[in-house]
Amino acid sequence: MVMKYLSRIGRSLMVPVAVLPAAAILLGIGYAIDPVGWGEYNVIAHFLVQAGDAILGAIPLLFAVGVAYGMSKDRDGAAALSGLVGWLIITTLLSPGSATNILGVLSPEHARAFGGIQNVFVGIITGCITAALYNRFSKTELPTWLAFFSGRRMIPILTAAAMVVVSVLFLFIWPPIFAGLLSFGVFIQGLGAFGAGLYGFFNRLLIPTGLHHALNAVFWFDFIGINDLTAFWSGTGVQGETGRYMAGFFPVMMFGLPGACLAMYRQAKSVHKKRVYALLAAAAITSFVTGVTEPIEFAFMFVAPLLYLVHALLTGISMFIIYNLGWIAGFNFSAGAIDMIFSINAPHQQYWYLLLLFGVGYFFVYFFVFTFFIKKFNLKTPGREDDVDVDAEMAIELADSDWTAMATGFLGALGGKDNITTVDSCATRLRLEVKDSTLVSDKDLKKFGAAGVIKPSKTSVHVIVGPKVQFVADELRRMI
Repeated sequence: MVMKYLSRIGRSLMVPVAVLPAAAILLGIGYAIDPVGWGEYNVIAHFLVQAGDAILGAIPLLFAVGVAYGMSKDRDGAAALSGLVGWLIITTLLSPGSATNILGVLSPEHARAFGGIQNVFVGIITGCITAALYNRFSKTELPTWLAFFSGRRMIPILTAAAMVVVSVLFLFIWPPIFAGLLSFGVFIQGLGAFGAGLYGFFNRLLIPTGLHHALNAVFWFDFIGINDLTAFWSGTGVQGETGRYMAGFFPVMMFGLPGACLAMYRQAKSVHKKRVYALLAAAAITSFVTGVTEPIEFAFMFVAPLLYLVHALLTGISMFIIYNLGWIAGFNFSAGAIDMIFSINAPHQQYWYLLLLFGVGYFFVYFFVFTFFIKKFNLKTPGREDDVDVDAEMAIELADSDWTAMATGFLGALGGKDNITTVDSCATRLRLEVKDSTLVSDKDLKKFGAAGVIKPSKTSVHVIVGPKVQFVADELRRMI
């Protein structure tokens, strides 16, 4: 149950994160127009930079609203509105001025804690509390004389009351929590390149569970004081330091994994190479351009777990090396070519072009390492299966935009609409709750275009689709 709940949180974090590319575009263009003054010497650049900063400055608020919305059982706007209510209450009641009025003169430690109350950690807590209230009480009926406040209209009221109580509690527990979070952040940063390498390694290992989104929040936002992503784009970090928990991903996502695709294609049996090419070519291009890697990773994650461990290690090594070299670029979505282009003129970038040169080398590292392990251990990567199922070979040919056909195929493979209780999605995967996961056919899901299937529990199924997963999710919701 704990893992399932954490997975839901990880999924919901993608709601506010999906807003960040807008900030990258605005800031990237603004910095390109006026890289010296950041908008001070050009009116258009000023408007663009200010617009991007408006998004970055509201990230904790976006997490409160986005998590409340993402974790609500039916993703209703009332949950998002209630998340906003909860955020306004706790951040106002725990502001330094309000805390001083209640507690008297604050110590330096307490003043620092309440001065930092507007952070992602508090935003996530607010969203989780709000979603719990929504899921429990959104269908509650009140007596006739209070009927107007029944159901969803009750949630902002309950959230307001709950956050007042939480705020009173946080008056006493927030300073030690804040101090603990900062101490952990100082410890991680004290590990230097080794810490960045560990982060890269576990970032990949957590991909199957979906919990990598939660880990990313710790390093990229104002969670334990690292705030790498936000500080990179806002220019508020430390030159030569900010961006080091992002830069090492570029060689892996833009070059390394495409090199792995080439290795897997070359090692596939001749009779299966056409099928493997169709699977890996598009995935490699997607990884290079956008940094979306799951369609590649799920191609070998379960059939060759040793190879996936090697991939995680190579990611950690890239993070370690790039951290030491001080080559820095950043992203707002993922480490693909699009984000690199927009980060070229960002204030904290350093030697971004050397990341490309390193990436070319990493293409060959991945190619030769994957080739060696596939041949040495006879790993069953795509096209090397001993007895390839005839049905698997007869994958349905669908047009890229034929979401109705894909959703129809998925519906049958998932055991029919009576077996599906909820349909959700994140960046690349369908996240479904079903009555019985044993009725789900992995083979048929892959036949209709799934890159991989995970069953975290008896009632949970994750189907890896790719960046256009939302269209499939919308069709499935419509059908059921």
